[in-house]
Amino acid sequence: MQELPKAYDHSQVEDKIYKMWLESGYFNPDKLPDSEKREPFTIIMPPPNVTGTLHIGHALFATIQDILTRYQRMQGKRALWLPGTDHAAIATQSKVEADLYKKERKTRFDFPREEFLKLVEAFAQSSHDTIVGQLKRLGASADWSREAYTLDAPRTLAVRTAFKRMYEDGIIYRGSRIVNWDPKLKTTVSDDEIQYVEQKDPFFTFKYGPFEIGTVRPETKFGDKYVVMHPNDQRYASYKHGQKIELEWINGPLTATVIKDEAADMEFGSGVMTITPAHSAIDFEIAQRHGLDIEQIIDDRGVLLPIAGEFAGQHIKKARAAIVEKLKNKGLLVKTDEHYVHNVATNSRGGGIIEPQIKEQWFIDVNREFTMRHSEIAGIQTGQRVTLKQLMRHVVSEGLVKIIPGHFEKIYFHWIDNLRDWCISRQIWYGHRIPVYYCKQGISNEGQQPDSSSSCSQQIVSTQDITQCPNCNGPVEQDSDTLDTWFSSGLWTFSTLGWPDENAKDLKMYHPTNVLETGYDILFFWVARMILMTTYHTGQIPFKTVYLHGLVRDKDRQKMSKSKGNVIDPLGVIDTYGTDALRFALIFSTAAGNDIPLAEDKIKGMKHFGNKLWNIARFIMTNVPASDYKFEAKTEADKAILEALAKTTDTVTKHLDNFMLHEAAQEIYQFVWHELADIYLEKSKEQFKDEALKINTEKILLHQLIWSLKLLHPFMPFVTEHIWQLLKANGLASTDLLMVAQWPTSTRR
Repeated sequence: MQELPKAYDHSQVEDKIYKMWLESGYFNPDKLPDSEKREPFTIIMPPPNVTGTLHIGHALFATIQDILTRYQRMQGKRALWLPGTDHAAIATQSKVEADLYKKERKTRFDFPREEFLKLVEAFAQSSHDTIVGQLKRLGASADWSREAYTLDAPRTLAVRTAFKRMYEDGIIYRGSRIVNWDPKLKTTVSDDEIQYVEQKDPFFTFKYGPFEIGTVRPETKFGDKYVVMHPNDQRYASYKHGQKIELEWINGPLTATVIKDEAADMEFGSGVMTITPAHSAIDFEIAQRHGLDIEQIIDDRGVLLPIAGEFAGQHIKKARAAIVEKLKNKGLLVKTDEHYVHNVATNSRGGGIIEPQIKEQWFIDVNREFTMRHSEIAGIQTGQRVTLKQLMRHVVSEGLVKIIPGHFEKIYFHWIDNLRDWCISRQIWYGHRIPVYYCKQGISNEGQQPDSSSSCSQQIVSTQDITQCPNCNGPVEQDSDTLDTWFSSGLWTFSTLGWPDENAKDLKMYHPTNVLETGYDILFFWVARMILMTTYHTGQIPFKTVYLHGLVRDKDRQKMSKSKGNVIDPLGVIDTYGTDALRFALIFSTAAGNDIPLAEDKIKGMKHFGNKLWNIARFIMTNVPASDYKFEAKTEADKAILEALAKTTDTVTKHLDNFMLHEAAQEIYQFVWHELADIYLEKSKEQFKDEALKINTEKILLHQLIWSLKLLHPFMPFVTEHIWQLLKANGLASTDLLMVAQWPTSTRR
């Protein structure tokens, strides 16, 4: 048998190996040997945002999903890992706008809409190409022939079909509600896209008639004419609900009304509060419960409206100090705490500070009953009346969708129990445009809203672009808003498989999918919304198992950031140490749901392990001639290594079946480095001296190598495939490619 080079050089191997895999066609499960006889196994790739390049967290998800796919493929499954990317509307547009302003001092409003969208699309395409190239370098054995994009034509049809169906069922509606408004990007954002940032601000206590109220935002208080207290607060038992109180306030005398409501926190401050219903979700709900007036104080730009009197037209940040000074001069400032620390709501996608506003938007009603068109969900019948909330809770509580690790189920249920109607409209230009058209015969000068007094006020929801009103043949105008990105990505498991064609071959073959693997940080952003959309539209669960991985942090478990200088560039690491070393380092101590500390030393250590495997293969292939591969345990050392291999095979298989990938990796590492290299390889050198043992020992060594390559392949695909190809050249490999070799089964009897 040929002698291998002394060192394994990943830079000379990985591109060639990946090209060989691609040319085989086996990433496409339909082209696997005997594919029609194979049981399907499906993972839909969480689509990376086309906002730049992949980071180390993407490398983790790609590694985990590729391990699962390669393992199932070797188990004889029809394994489909379907790749794709996400247009990530707000994130992508804000990135382009930021770059545009930095270079040209321009915003999107300096361009016609279509011209600006071309700029965004060019950026997105460039990012897409970079991301796909990076995924391939990571060894992703995804079926690129099925690659999808959340904004491509098939997904656009799926989005429009989903919107129309939900609209016709009354689940999607347009209405005025309190929403999260970002004055910086001038758009709404969802509750789950809010990032709370700790901030220190002065906390003011003011005299409000006979009460004391506290706030960090006196600029919102101009319209505060309701004072709220808990009905059980004995300090205020003498005050009656609806009681009127005359008092002096910012702009003069004011008649305040007492409201008794359990939303008041008796333990915070004085236990009473005034409310600003137009700019606080909690206050808005209180106002709705009691039928209170709602007055807007701040406009979309963060500027005070005429209700602010002398402060009208000023930005809230500028006006704050002057408002406090006026209240102080009126003797209404009780005290100021300069060191009050609180959480400020910001837009995680653009960084703007959120200003709640009441706006007319499109929403999904999570509490409205609808009739299940058809159902394959155990416990839910076709024709049954249910709500989206009930569906989302049912499939997890009944174990139809299993979340790993299990403690995230409690968090999931808590989120559902507190879920409000989902605002799905955004005031940005990039993304799926709301598929609603208004007849221009009935559009007022203010914009989109139909005027019922006109000759035609038709509102049309269409899955296709239209230019004429079907009612009067007049011209139409499409709603200018776009859909929340999570609306389109919520359809991901089935829109990528051919839906809305319910007879699509892929949909019937590969859905529901087997596993959704993603970070625990998007359990609500994405996982819950996929359950919502899939159960409603298909009557199926989207996936059987949700595997949540943690976040990759530095060696001190600190969040990686450019400012800290602790970011690990996956491509830089691959250039230095090879893809296999990075993959094995990422997975080696990655228990589901736990954050992963990663240092360059760990990656370097896994490169040493790859070299160890190479040296084992080099020793065996140098000393072992071509063989008929039949052997028996003749010595105690033979028995021990064969038993160790059988135990390792059983344990690794069990761990992979139970998504305990890190324990599987550790088991293989222990066997290869210690049982095989440190013990049996050394014993074999002694047995080679005995002619009666030599040939049998050679065959056992070859057996150990072949099985070790198979067990390691999902984790370290490049070096294992390369060694396999060298074995094949000597007639010792059972298949052309290791990636489609049969997974080993225990040799123990």
